[in-house]
Amino acid sequence: MAPLGAGPERRAGPRCGSQIAVGKCGQAVPAVRSGSSTLGGGVTLPDHLREGLKILFVGLNPSQYSAEVGHYFANPRNRFWPAFNLSGLVTRKVTSEEDATLLGDGIGFTDVAKRPTPMGSGLRAADFRQWAPVLKDKIIRYSPKLVCFHGLMAYKAYLQHGEGVKEQAQLGLQQRTIGFSAVFVVPNPSPANAKYSLNDLAEWYGRLREFSQQ
Repeated sequence: MAPLGAGPERRAGPRCGSQIAVGKCGQAVPAVRSGSSTLGGGVTLPDHLREGLKILFVGLNPSQYSAEVGHYFANPRNRFWPAFNLSGLVTRKVTSEEDATLLGDGIGFTDVAKRPTPMGSGLRAADFRQWAPVLKDKIIRYSPKLVCFHGLMAYKAYLQHGEGVKEQAQLGLQQRTIGFSAVFVVPNPSPANAKYSLNDLAEWYGRLREFSQQ
């Protein structure tokens, strides 16, 4: 795979016809949003997206708790923010309440599926069939430098239902890209993923930081 930043020339402007396009075609679309948003009468997390992102973090789906409070990885038992703060991805300490401010650092957030559940096992195949193509559209629309999936389960769910392929994958930088965006997979920071310690997670985010700087 070519080094990050190499490859085909990026598009001059946004793609028309996107399911998430806002405003007139060709206009840059700022997308700073915080708090909960509605989903079919329920509540989910808003996307934190803009053009020119260095890293777009993609979770499997919002937890019920995170959706209710309106911030990514808000459950205090989740290890994302402690690992993120140890990794050096940004130079200041960040909490879940400040997730939207990371857009200013070129870091965004979204999910493979947007329906909140208490656990990922509560998702159905229909959720991925509905949302994975929407995620692909978002990535192509905003074209972040790096797309970082939290866990192989999230990445494989995207591959199957967003790309229509089933293939083996490992943690780290992937051979496959999504549009112009490189793809990186880190361990899921959920406390249920006890195989990886906090230091392990921080090390993976540190590797992500190194790739994002290339």
